[in-house]
Amino acid sequence: MPELSPTDAAIATNLGRIRDRIAEACLRANRNPASVTLVAVSKTHPAAAVAAALACGQTVFGENRVQEAAAKFPDLRLGHPALRLHLIGPLQTNKARDAVRIADVIESLDRPKLALALREAMVKEARQPSFLIQVNIGDEPQKAGIARAEADAFIRACREEHGLPVTGLMCIPPVEGDPRPHFAALAAMAARHGLTTLSMGMSGDFEAAIAEGATHIRVGTAIFGGRPAPA
Repeated sequence: MPELSPTDAAIATNLGRIRDRIAEACLRANRNPASVTLVAVSKTHPAAAVAAALACGQTVFGENRVQEAAAKFPDLRLGHPALRLHLIGPLQTNKARDAVRIADVIESLDRPKLALALREAMVKEARQPSFLIQVNIGDEPQKAGIARAEADAFIRACREEHGLPVTGLMCIPPVEGDPRPHFAALAAMAARHGLTTLSMGMSGDFEAAIAEGATHIRVGTAIFGGRPAPA
């Protein structure tokens, strides 16, 4: 077996550590580790870094920008049919069709205009990714996501009026303070609507998210390291 490059070796080591932490968090929460999907957030990192993670058995990845994802993932999919791509960043309506074409899951559905654009895109592309509704769980003005007070009505509208295959919810809690009440609120909201997917928790707080029922955690820096400096 050829020796791994330092970067590939670091990614392999980091993935092992994250998997161990997931297993430990699930043990504390009396959950099966298989119930938690690790989304490796590869935004700003090259296709080679994704390939290194794929070589370690990681198959689910997250990207923020449609254009960046489109440049990386089509070629990677050719040799890895199990690869799943989540779009997790704010999505402009004029990118809806590109998003539907390339993504398996779109986690940032957060407004009626985008719901309409995505529905039209599914018809044009004859392709149906899954959707998570992003909730601004801390009602922070600087963050994307549907406001908490509007979320229940928006969830119903997306499913019943727009016919979107909404499978769950996503949130990014406030940086300050205990994230667990925010994660618990998102879990309760999902339960009200019979939604089973909860994307919550990142590198710094995913153990707390697992304790509150996360089914998907989004980890980037702890796997791939800091973002590369701009050229």
